[in-house]
Amino acid sequence: MRRTVRPLTGAALAVAAAGLAAAPAYGGSTGGLDVYPSTTAPGAVVSANTAACGKESSAVGDAGSVGAGTFTLAPSTHEGEAIGQFQVPAGAQPGTYEIVAKCADGHRQVTGDLTVALTTAGGQIQPHGSVKTGVGALGTDPVQTAAGVTALAVAAAGGTWLLHRRARGDGI
Repeated sequence: MRRTVRPLTGAALAVAAAGLAAAPAYGGSTGGLDVYPSTTAPGAVVSANTAACGKESSAVGDAGSVGAGTFTLAPSTHEGEAIGQFQVPAGAQPGTYEIVAKCADGHRQVTGDLTVALTTAGGQIQPHGSVKTGVGALGTDPVQTAAGVTALAVAAAGGTWLLHRRARGDGI
């Protein structure tokens, strides 16, 4: 038993060492795209900002993953960041979407995540989907619809006949 444990332990150590070798050699942050609010509801306006492009540089944002298309991030005085806005489409489905910004110099691309949810940060539930009203409860099959209408007609006719007999005194 001891002979099988050692080779398996050696294999596990080799896999762990390979994983560490694949990790990046630096630990510093390269900047990213901040999306605010990071969780929002369909139809809301979202801001995106980044300092990765430099103090005087702009960027082109792409929110196509959520269906909002492209938008411009312009330089601002706020900590040398480029800032832009886009609107989440009203028909956006709940989920997490990647928003991308490419710096105007073409050398840097940054990403950020946007979560679309039916519940906003304030706890309000946004309306979504259809309402079950009962319309169409008869179905779409004309044979079943005709059978249902016939059954109702027979029941109504039988009830009328019984009430008529009772009124005449014939009994049931």
